[in-house]
Amino acid sequence: MARLKPDAPFFHDNVTATDCQFGSFVEIGEGSRLSHVALGDYSYCDRYADMANATIGKFANIASFTRIGATDHPLTTASLHHFLYRSADYWDDVENDEAFFEHRKSRRAYVGHDTWIGHGAIIKPEVQIADGTVVASGAIVTKDVGPYEIVAGAPATLLRLRQPREIAERIIDLAWWDWSHARLRETLMDFRAMPVEDFLEKYETR
Repeated sequence: MARLKPDAPFFHDNVTATDCQFGSFVEIGEGSRLSHVALGDYSYCDRYADMANATIGKFANIASFTRIGATDHPLTTASLHHFLYRSADYWDDVENDEAFFEHRKSRRAYVGHDTWIGHGAIIKPEVQIADGTVVASGAIVTKDVGPYEIVAGAPATLLRLRQPREIAERIIDLAWWDWSHARLRETLMDFRAMPVEDFLEKYETR
């Protein structure tokens, strides 16, 4: 029997999820922490992923120990410490700075469809990772990444293209990630065996 289901995410042990939305056939790895995250159909993260204030597309492959939407501290004030905005942890007569937290939540990171975020990669707030992108292990992504690009390094820069631009545009137009579960099963063997150009030629007109 298939382990993943359309109606509820599969949580491994010690997962924390706060104010999250999950699509169908989603899997969350052991010890992962998610806060204000929307995770699309078929996407998964491996162990100890940390995601906050992020929108993740469909079929995203997120490796262990990644951090997406890494939260930050205020840099223009006299201090950047927690006591500025988590003030109630330190004094009984003051509340936390909710405006700071609302601003932080508004700075969403975005990861597109059919993406691969490598082990230990970090994606900063408000960064847009386009469809088909690969982020190499250990990369620190501080700027938007284009469709079907492979980026690496700290800060991340273009390493090479995953697919030529023309092929990437055709895959995006095909938008196979929006196909039904049944159609994905029907075409599974072609996904496995066919070169991308042949796959496109077969399915672009269907």
